Amino acid sequence: MTSKILKSILLLSTLAMIISSCIIAGLLNRYFSHRIEDELVTEAGLIGRGAELSGQAYFRNADFHGMHVTWAAPDGRILFDTEGRRDSVAGDRDFVTALTEGHADSSRYSSNLEHTSLRYALRLRDGTVVMVSDVKLSFMALLLNILRPLLISIAVVSAASILLANLVSRHIVRPINSIDLDDPKEVSSCPELSPLINKIRTQNRNLGNQMEELRRSREQFSLITESMSEGLIVADPKLNVLACNSGALRLLGAESGGTGQSIFAINRSDSFRKCIQNAAGGRHSEIILSTPDGDREVIASPASSTDTVNGIVVFIMDVTEKQQLETMRREFTSNVSHELKTPLTTIYGISDMLANDMVKAEDVPRFGEKIRSEADRLIILINDIVSLSKLDENTAPAPDEDIDLYELADEVNQRLSVSAAEKNVTGTVTGEHIIYKGSRTILSEVLYNLCDNAIKYNTNGGGYEVHISHIPKSVFITVSDTGMGIPQQHISRIFERFYRVDKSRSRKIKGTGLGLSIVKHGVMYHDGTVRCESVPGKGTVFTVELPVSK
Repeated sequence: MTSKILKSILLLSTLAMIISSCIIAGLLNRYFSHRIEDELVTEAGLIGRGAELSGQAYFRNADFHGMHVTWAAPDGRILFDTEGRRDSVAGDRDFVTALTEGHADSSRYSSNLEHTSLRYALRLRDGTVVMVSDVKLSFMALLLNILRPLLISIAVVSAASILLANLVSRHIVRPINSIDLDDPKEVSSCPELSPLINKIRTQNRNLGNQMEELRRSREQFSLITESMSEGLIVADPKLNVLACNSGALRLLGAESGGTGQSIFAINRSDSFRKCIQNAAGGRHSEIILSTPDGDREVIASPASSTDTVNGIVVFIMDVTEKQQLETMRREFTSNVSHELKTPLTTIYGISDMLANDMVKAEDVPRFGEKIRSEADRLIILINDIVSLSKLDENTAPAPDEDIDLYELADEVNQRLSVSAAEKNVTGTVTGEHIIYKGSRTILSEVLYNLCDNAIKYNTNGGGYEVHISHIPKSVFITVSDTGMGIPQQHISRIFERFYRVDKSRSRKIKGTGLGLSIVKHGVMYHDGTVRCESVPGKGTVFTVELPVSK
């Protein structure tokens, strides 16, 4: 502001001085012109009177004080000239005008424009003409003469303007600088500032409202994104992070990486980099990223307006379970295909031999028994698969009812008595008669598979026990046997579908490989848990815990 005031004062004062000088020079020029013109008229009258009285004698003795005087006859012949001219003035405009009108005056600039020549012509009574001329400074010469004092005045005024500008600007700026922008108050000494103060107050209110709205929006955005189990990253066109929730850092296993940092600081893998670069280039991109904590699906999309990418949005989801389920599905499909193919191949082979009369009559019953055995195996497998499907979809047609678990266990034990006798295995049921509300069909399958395994994988002459017990909030079904046992490294996987500890040995034992998987899902249907403890060569204990609330 000081600079603007200084420039304004300097400009105005300089213009004022220049204009004033021009006006003064013009007034002086006009004043001197009138003075000289009056003098020329007076001198011309005096010279004319002297010429009329004394003739040539007057001109020889007169002192004209530097003026140029010419006396000419009516025919234009010069009778006298102070500069010694002898040519005729018959064609001179002032001479001609004076002859006809009695007098004439004119002015003309010199060749260098420094002087102005003024002339007055007077016709005498005898018809002769006296012409008197004098020289004065021109307007431009007068301006040049006052240029030096004008420049000195401008310098003095400039110095005064600088001092004045500083004083004025300080005086003007002081009340402005004293305004508190956060809480502006009226300045009594400067009522002119009231509109500015009112505007600042209005802008402060608007800005405060906008900041509050922005703060609420940021809090809402942070609250929403932080409550997400998925990860969300928003980055600008330069791939610097604008927003990143904790879920993204957790899922990608990043220790750091936040607002303002490069998005590649969160994960430096090549696949992640390529996915982000594709999105920055305007292409939607998806990858499955493997991390030490599981599989993550990364979806990166460009945020575009027309043809310009204004940023990217990255969405991260934990797909570990999904990938595991997909792997299980593929393994299940492969295992089911294999399990179905084996008995079907046997049945087809024997049937083909029978159809082509390649079997002796005495061997037909044996081959027929083999076909029936493989068909039973297929039926059991299909029934187990159907049971698992129903448990997976939670559509098992088994309404809850009151069940005496002891009686149910004894019933299952009786059903398996023939199988137990074939293996020379003894089964017993102990414990309490506990009434539990649940699905009789599903719990029957759970007990059947546990006891069936206790028989199949037992030693000759061994035994198993089903024990029913409870505590205030849980019911326990324990099935223990004296069988071959399970190595510790396999216990965590025995509930997987078609998983076998010893495949070569398991093939000799009838079964589908789905029994323990059915047990697991049946227990889960009742919101319970099942665990296994085993010592190879000594036996295995399965414990099912069911909550009483069920």
